[in-house]
Amino acid sequence: MSDYDFDYFVIGGGSGGVRSARIAAGHGARVGLAEGKYYGGTCVNVGCVPKKLFTYAADFSHAFEDAQGFGWDAVHPAFDWNILLKNKNTEIARLNDIYKNLLDNAGVKRFDDYASLIDPHTLDVGGQKITAEKILIATGGTPRRPDFDGAEHVHISDEAFYLKDFPKSVVIQGGGYIAVEFARIFHGLGADVTLLYRGKYILKHFDQDIGPFLQNEMTKQGITILTETDITKIEKTEKGYSVDLTNGETLKTGLVFSAIGRTPNTESLALEQAGVKTDKAGRITVNENYQTNFDHIYAVGDVTPTAQLTPVALAEGHVLADRLFNKQKDRAVDYTYIPTAVFSSPPCATTGLTEQQAREKGLEIEVYKTDFKPMIHTLSGRDERTLMKLIVNKADNKVIGAHMIGKDVPEMMQGVAVAMNAGATKADFDRTIGIHPTSAEEFVTMRSAV
Repeated sequence: MSDYDFDYFVIGGGSGGVRSARIAAGHGARVGLAEGKYYGGTCVNVGCVPKKLFTYAADFSHAFEDAQGFGWDAVHPAFDWNILLKNKNTEIARLNDIYKNLLDNAGVKRFDDYASLIDPHTLDVGGQKITAEKILIATGGTPRRPDFDGAEHVHISDEAFYLKDFPKSVVIQGGGYIAVEFARIFHGLGADVTLLYRGKYILKHFDQDIGPFLQNEMTKQGITILTETDITKIEKTEKGYSVDLTNGETLKTGLVFSAIGRTPNTESLALEQAGVKTDKAGRITVNENYQTNFDHIYAVGDVTPTAQLTPVALAEGHVLADRLFNKQKDRAVDYTYIPTAVFSSPPCATTGLTEQQAREKGLEIEVYKTDFKPMIHTLSGRDERTLMKLIVNKADNKVIGAHMIGKDVPEMMQGVAVAMNAGATKADFDRTIGIHPTSAEEFVTMRSAV
């Protein structure tokens, strides 16, 4: 047994930290974990879980409308924001307890407090000095706040899950996945939504067909999207806010919501004091083994330059614990085909290379694409379309990219990602029998490259 208080100490009780801590404890390590805010991190408390619950709530609005085309006398029911908040909070509290129980049952010593580094082996945990042979930093990130006159009036995503009153109108700043997801939520629950984005098309980091297609679909629903436009100033008024824009317009709204990116939670860790290096954005610099510039201090998840996705943090934390305490040195995370979804309306899903990325790599590719009205809307009357796209490497016929927008596509993409990770070729897709009638069958019926 070492002279340290713990073999492994984890700073951060989010997805990556909790997974790594309990796996390490299962391998016999003496593990401690500090979490000063809430267990489960961003995803459970102010991220993917409550956001998905809110999207379910928002989608009932469309469902009530669509039902009329199928013979239902659909009287639009009233929506109660307070009931949604209460039920959401109950579910989050349940998940918080599950995370605590996972740690307790694994034998991890919990410290319900914040931690910072005193030196490379010593931590300050709520005023208590604790030593550890190995340290993992898994503190995640937080929404970045804008910087303009009146920015103090802006709400960020963490706050949107606890709004006292639901607004009648919302101005959203941003064009990434969080911005478009909250546009879906606010609009679906009954608010008048205007989305502002300084670029030409939303979702600029996705495949070149995704942003314009989604932008068109959102506009058809009644969401106003102003591109190449940003906020210059916000003023509080008697009835809400006055928002000045770079295009010279002024908007009146009940709420201003900003989603312009995230920053790593490193400021309170005293990294500089301990000598742990970060990049210009404050993210912790790590190598392929998740080591910082100290070989016994590690970092995983959103606090590093990795893909900011909960399953990625989970995988990294698990792999690290197996490497350190179960001698599985060959364990690794495969970042090649990471599937992800944007719960916009309609939702998007993607994995692998975009068309642009494939061409920039100098690959000779074939592109297969289809654009159609899903079967449900042939009777609902809703003007909504689905897009599906495959990128194929001509050299070996392997599918190296898949991108789609439409109803249920996040559920479809998981299976496509499994196939791509297994090395599926376009010929494998072509010889697979489709499930009829579904939208998913389009992936195995696209025969002609565009």
